[in-house]
Amino acid sequence: MSAVEFQYIETNGITLHAAVAGPEEGPLAILLHGFPEFWYAWHHQLAPLAEEGYRVVVPDQRGYNLSDKPVDIEQYVIDELRDDIIGLIRHFGRQKAFIIGHDWGGAVGWHLAASRPEHVEKLIVTNMPHPRAMPQVMKKHPTQILRSSYIAFFQLSGIPEKLFETGDFSGLKEGLTRTSLPDTFTDADLERYKTAWSRPGSLSGMLAWYRALRHGSFNQVPKTAVTVPVRLIWGMGDQFLSDALAKESLKFCEDGKGVFIGEATHWVNREQPELVNQMMLRFLKEGEPEPL
Repeated sequence: MSAVEFQYIETNGITLHAAVAGPEEGPLAILLHGFPEFWYAWHHQLAPLAEEGYRVVVPDQRGYNLSDKPVDIEQYVIDELRDDIIGLIRHFGRQKAFIIGHDWGGAVGWHLAASRPEHVEKLIVTNMPHPRAMPQVMKKHPTQILRSSYIAFFQLSGIPEKLFETGDFSGLKEGLTRTSLPDTFTDADLERYKTAWSRPGSLSGMLAWYRALRHGSFNQVPKTAVTVPVRLIWGMGDQFLSDALAKESLKFCEDGKGVFIGEATHWVNREQPELVNQMMLRFLKEGEPEPL
């Protein structure tokens, strides 16, 4: 297994903690987690990508775990989240990177590819729609409004934080285990998450991504087509996001394909790691010259 090191990297006026693996000269691949996770969300993918020769960087995004946690909600609009990743790319001396994102990490990836395509080689997203797809789908499929109703609750000041802390973070733990396949999140995994959630300012930092929506966060995402190659991997048992969102998202891509996995939920990269890793590597290596 490739050795994993941990770095603190200054980017976009803050410091991000990141897991780093793989050869320094390898193609740069940045993996972005979502709510309520941290770099560990990608632990099934980190070593396999590194062993295939990629320089793999998996940050705790701003507000999470060991990364900085700005207090102002405006510091979590999607332009800022995108610029954090551009800073990471530049830190590693590159102009472009392969971007891989799940959940909110996928939203950052979509925005980076849509607004700054010069920094994206290819984009892989697991179970996160293009931010502009949500309003279109809600018009046609009102049930998506119910699926997304938790976002309104997250806007309440202080109340979600208190609820999440109750019972040794039992609500957050149950949120992961109830919406995933059995044994996806082990007791050891949940202890790791509890440690990350317990850090000062973490719960508010995590929720700030949602609260920044009222500051027009998703309005910053261009409506123009994504020009870089896109692969959308979607667990069909997602309780939060309908398959219609995946199909609508592909309409924003000039060169996009979707892969739908039946035996998976929102947490597809954890539930089907070998399959997801194969799909990712096949897509990343498409167009590469055959080895001599």
